[in-house]
Formats: sequence, structure tokens, C-alpha cells
Amino acid sequence: MEYYHDKLMQRLFQVLEQPKKMEDIDLSMDFVQNLILKIINTYGNIKVQQLQEISGLHLDILEECLKKMENENLVSQTGGGFLFASVEYTIRKQGHEKATKLMKDNPYVGIAPVTYDEYFKIMEVQLKGRYPLNIPKEVVEKAFSDVVGMEYPKKVLNEAAIGGKGFFIYGPPGTGKTFLTSKMSDILPPILMPRYIEFSGSVIQLFDPDFHKLRPEQPGDSRWVKIYAPFVFTGSELSTQKMETLYNPNKGVFETSPIIKANGGVLLLDDLGRQKEDPNVLLNRMIVPLENKQDVVYIKGAPVIVHTHFIPALSTNLEITIIDEAHLRRAPLHVYLEEPSSDEIVQVFQRNLDALKEKYGEDVLERFRKVYTSHMDGGENLKPTFAHARDVAQIAQAIRIRRGEDEMTVEILEEALDQHILVSMQRKYTPELFDRIITQGSKPHH
Repeated sequence: MEYYHDKLMQRLFQVLEQPKKMEDIDLSMDFVQNLILKIINTYGNIKVQQLQEISGLHLDILEECLKKMENENLVSQTGGGFLFASVEYTIRKQGHEKATKLMKDNPYVGIAPVTYDEYFKIMEVQLKGRYPLNIPKEVVEKAFSDVVGMEYPKKVLNEAAIGGKGFFIYGPPGTGKTFLTSKMSDILPPILMPRYIEFSGSVIQLFDPDFHKLRPEQPGDSRWVKIYAPFVFTGSELSTQKMETLYNPNKGVFETSPIIKANGGVLLLDDLGRQKEDPNVLLNRMIVPLENKQDVVYIKGAPVIVHTHFIPALSTNLEITIIDEAHLRRAPLHVYLEEPSSDEIVQVFQRNLDALKEKYGEDVLERFRKVYTSHMDGGENLKPTFAHARDVAQIAQAIRIRRGEDEMTVEILEEALDQHILVSMQRKYTPELFDRIITQGSKPHH
């Protein structure tokens, strides 16, 4: 679909063909040679093909550099076939001494980075005038296809994506706040980003496989990746320190913060109020990146400007009043997620059983419905949450497998319900007492 690979993206793919000569690449000869030397030193003996896989550099660039390095007595060939890719190289004494010094200063070994200037230029082209977006109706429908109900919240999130506006998403636990927000990754257009950036000889890591999902189509230059719009989320573990770019001596790279990883996508600050620090202190750290769409990181004391073009999503199970009005203005849209109806929770339970490839009868679904039906209608009147539907389905599957049975039964479901902690607690206590236990357990600790 053109929305995910528009004319601008097609032009950028033409620009980001794999560089085949040293003069085509945006890195200095010294940096490339030093990287190759560190890789050979790390592996001892290595074939050129493996060197190519690790560095992401074209064979012609490797050949150009390795010939020069052989002349300088840093490396030597130890064998291999007729094709250059099958030639094996080893480190020489002089090369080992040089590599040891290099590793002390910059221990990074891996895919070649992209220069800071190149990163800044390509990113600016993609983000300039990004909003308002014209999102095709079918893109929105497909993105929300597995979201049950929530018609109004889906409309608000669609508007947030069109205008690039922040939003506040709140409601009882287990109503699907994270799940729903994650769908914006498919609504927003994809983005090209470098895996690593080189700045003054140091390496900054941008790509994080935990948050960046690769698109099927990829540019020729493997130092760049095309990803779905990032969906980055943080919870109660967030601190102002984790919002900074810090050096990781084990990897030899500067690791970027969630603010930078979310560039081009959405940053969800979940469970606001449960962090050790005041939520407004954390949100104050985000003011400059939000206003300027840029943040400053410090690499060996030197300030470096990076792009932070993200949509903020704020979420809490606590009172909305914990957040200053100034911060709410940066997330002007709001979505309240209500408890699902018994029909909706049964539908989600059924979808989970189907996803787990379970066989079951209508009686299993009806028994699950009774858990969340009112006392007047002969049910247990428990509070429904989407999280229950997923967890109970998974617990029931484990019980069925343990019992060695072929099909899900009401008896298996009963055992799963008994084992689910929140279902069990709600059965034990009155709704008022249950609410008190849950909210007291989730108050922030200062």
C-alpha cells in the first residue's frame, strides 16, 4: 500500500542504496578501517563474507580497506578460495597492538554506523511538515481490526494520529490502555532510521528491537532500517536518569532514552504516579523535546542535537489531578476507557481461545459470561477486564494440556477461574473491599 511506502519513501530508498566505494560512504577511511581491525581482532580469524555480515559494508569497500591494511602490516590473509568473500584474514602483531588501543577508546564492534550529519539530514526530510496526516480509512480499520468495542476511543486516537496531538488515556486497570495505544504504530506512517550514529568517533545506538518493528521492505544500505512508527512505552520503572542518553561500557555505545527512541511515533508514559519520582518532575524533563521536537544529548561532554518528534500518550489508574495543567495542555485529547460489557469480554475471551487454537463449545463461553453477569441475571457480578479474558484463556489451556484432554470444557474453565488471582479475590471480598485492597496496593511510594 502506498501509504506505507509513499513517494518520499521511494526517493529515500533511491538515496540509500548500498555504498560500494569508499568515496560513496559518509564515514572516514580511518573510522572504517579501525572498525574492520577491531572486528578481526575480536574474532582472530575471519572470512571476508562474515566480516561483511557483521559490518554491513560492501565487499568492494572491504577489499579497498583490507588491501591498505595488509600493506600497513596490520592484517594478513591466511587462506580462502578464489572468490574474495571466501578469503580469510587474521590480525598481525602490529594490528593487535593498534586494535587494543582503539578498543580502550571506543570498544564498539558491529555494523558500521551512519554519520551524524547524514542521520540529521534524512530525518529532517521525513519529519518536516509530517502533520496533518491523510490516513486512508482502510489503514485505520485494519489497525483496529482486533480491538473489540471502544468506538469513541478509536476515533480519538485516529484524530491524535492525524494532527500529531498528544492524548491522555485513563480508566480502570485491565481496560486495554496499552493495547489500544500500541495500534497507533500501524496508523502512523513508517520511518527510516539508522541503527547507529557516529559522532566524533563515538557511536550512538538508535535502533532498539524491543520497540522498533521492521517493515518487510528495507533499503539497500543495511546501516539504515525502515520500521513501523515506533511505539515506545515506559511504566513505573521510569526515572529522570532513564530519560538521558548514557554510555554503556560493555557495548561501547551511547544508549538513547525512550524520548529519542519514540521519534516518529508514540511515547506512552504508563502508570503515571507509580514511579519513585513525582510525575510532574518526569514530565518537566519532556517539555523541551516536546516543544522543539529536538533534544540535546551529551557525548563526551559535547552537546548533540537529536530528533524527538513523537506523540505523547499519558496514562494513569490514579486521579488525573496528580498531573499539572501545563502538562495536560501537551496532551490535549483525552480518552476514558470504561469497563467492557459482558458481551465484549466474552468476545475477547473467544478470540484468545481461537488464537491459542483451542477447541471449545458454546457452554464454555456461556460459563465465562456468567462470571461477569449481574446477580439479578444469575451471574457472579465480577468486574470485567480485558486482561482477565486473556489470562484465563492461557491458564485454561495449561490446565487442559496438564490433564491430557483434547478439548476445553466447563470443568477446565472452572479450575482456571479458581486459579486466577483477581477473579479469586473478587469472589472472596465485596466489590468495595476489593477496590480498597487494589487501590491501596497501587499507591505511589515516595
